[in-house]
Amino acid sequence: MPDGPERQARAKNSRTVLAFDFGVKRIGVAVGEPELGTAHPLAPISAPGFDAIGKLVAEWRPAQLVIGLPIAANGEHPLARRVERFARQLEGRFHIPVARVDERFSSVEAESRLRGMKRTSIDSVAAQLLLQQYFDEAA
Repeated sequence: MPDGPERQARAKNSRTVLAFDFGVKRIGVAVGEPELGTAHPLAPISAPGFDAIGKLVAEWRPAQLVIGLPIAANGEHPLARRVERFARQLEGRFHIPVARVDERFSSVEAESRLRGMKRTSIDSVAAQLLLQQYFDEAA
C-alpha cells in the first residue's frame, strides 16, 4: 500500500474498519462503518493470514484496522507479545493504522452468544464484538 497522498485520499473516501481476533490457528474477522456504529462478522481466516488479509484490505479498503489485545487480570497474557507483533506487521505491510482494543471478554461473550455453533463462527463473532467495542468507546 502506498504512503502519502494516495493513502490520505483513500482514508478520506473510506471510513470502513476491519477488526481481527488473533488466534494461533485462526483469525476472526469483522467489518464495520463507524457512522453506523455496527460491525458484522466475516469468514475467519487461517493464521497468520497475511495473504487473506491483503485480499480483505483490497476488497474493503479500510481506513482503520482494529486488533484485540489480550490482557490478563494477573499480568501479561501468554499471547500478548504475539498479538502486538501481529499488529506491528499489519501496520508495516498495509500502512493502515491499527488500534488495539482490550479483548478480555470478547471470546467469552462470543461463546455465550453462539452456544453449539462451530468454533470458526465464534472467532469472527469475537472480532465483531471487538469492533463494536471500538465504535462504542469512540462515540
